[in-house]
Amino acid sequence: MFKLNWKWMCLLFAAVLFAASPLAAQDTGKPVTAEDAMFTVNNIWMLVATFLVFIMHLGFATLESGLTRAKNTVNILFKNTLIVAIGLITYTLIGFNLMYPGDAWVLGKVLGFSGFGIGTDAAGVTSAYNPGYTYWSDFLFQAMFAATAATIVSGAVAERIKLDTFLLFSTVYVALVYPIAGSWGWGGGWLASLGFHDFAGSTFVHSVGGWAALAGVIVLGPRLGKYVNGQIKPIMGHNMPFAAIGVFLLWLGWFGFNGGSVLSADPGAVSYVFVTTTLAAASGILAAMCVSWIVQKKPDLSMVLNGCLAGLVGITAGADVLSITQAVIVGVVAGGIVVISVLGIDRLRIDDPVGALSVHLVCGIWGTVAVGLFSPDFSLLAQLAGIGAIAVFCFPVALGIFKLLDLTMGIRVSTEEELRGLDIGEHSMEAYSGFQIFITQ
Repeated sequence: MFKLNWKWMCLLFAAVLFAASPLAAQDTGKPVTAEDAMFTVNNIWMLVATFLVFIMHLGFATLESGLTRAKNTVNILFKNTLIVAIGLITYTLIGFNLMYPGDAWVLGKVLGFSGFGIGTDAAGVTSAYNPGYTYWSDFLFQAMFAATAATIVSGAVAERIKLDTFLLFSTVYVALVYPIAGSWGWGGGWLASLGFHDFAGSTFVHSVGGWAALAGVIVLGPRLGKYVNGQIKPIMGHNMPFAAIGVFLLWLGWFGFNGGSVLSADPGAVSYVFVTTTLAAASGILAAMCVSWIVQKKPDLSMVLNGCLAGLVGITAGADVLSITQAVIVGVVAGGIVVISVLGIDRLRIDDPVGALSVHLVCGIWGTVAVGLFSPDFSLLAQLAGIGAIAVFCFPVALGIFKLLDLTMGIRVSTEEELRGLDIGEHSMEAYSGFQIFITQ
């Protein structure tokens, strides 16, 4: 009797995929070439990577809700749901063509715009930047990155920001600031000409979001009861299983985030990026555990979870060019840095409920610097120039937007709303049925 082994199963799976592909449907009269098959394979991988990045939004939602209080859970979930929608729509209307203007630069290599909306030829296979797969796959993959930058801000400003103000800020920031900054490198702008290297977004995604988060936290101020009589009062998250699930979902999604940034299904390059990404995350976990155990005298789960994310953010800039040993070093340093940074930022009376500043901004900077330190192909000065340029652009603009919103709409919920919880104050509902909320500080 004929038996299907794993080789036959793989061939059968590939045949089904190809049969469903646009290439198989075309009646051109020409034989299908190896180039045609590779185009299909590349396109399938980029769509899978897109799906993985999409899953990261669920990871952010569960992580942020787990590390904050039960009375604000609906608000956290609402914001994370809306951010995906805002990111996709704004990137469709303006963001994609701001970030990838082609030859339509209007201000040197600093600002370009190739028009509103998205579109390509009838076959949908034209992509000026990445001809190895379809224009539509290219757009969707990049759109998922755009939404991620705004999600970073959500956690840092959690539990006291007004919903309408946050949504308006996210719309403006994702529509304009994120794509303009990204165009300087990924869109062929002046940082690309300078030789700046950011493989998958330690700077262009994580630091861009981190600078905005810092601006928002400064304008908002700390949560009520966080700093009392010169003392730091810990405000514990309500659901550590949620937080752990969120981190593992993010780790899973990072395979698409970094693996998709190879921009092809090249087996060697993709699998190598998977390895450097995974080892940096594992190293970050171990380093965070050791440092937190030494400094805090107890092993802190929240620090370990952030250590994982710190390693992932750190390796994102150089996952394609750093060696295995260097990837481990990047993860170890990131895992140690994130613990010291979380504690240090808290002592500065900067209230960041989920550690977003330490994970995304501080470790994003470290990962970008590491490329210049370890890789002989890239200049440390170019890496520092990129970090500085993003800081000088993103932080003042984000601070200005938040200040303007504060003056016009108000940025912070009332004291009563904050004490009762944003679920009741902003949404008139609770995440947990029958959950009794006491108005206490």
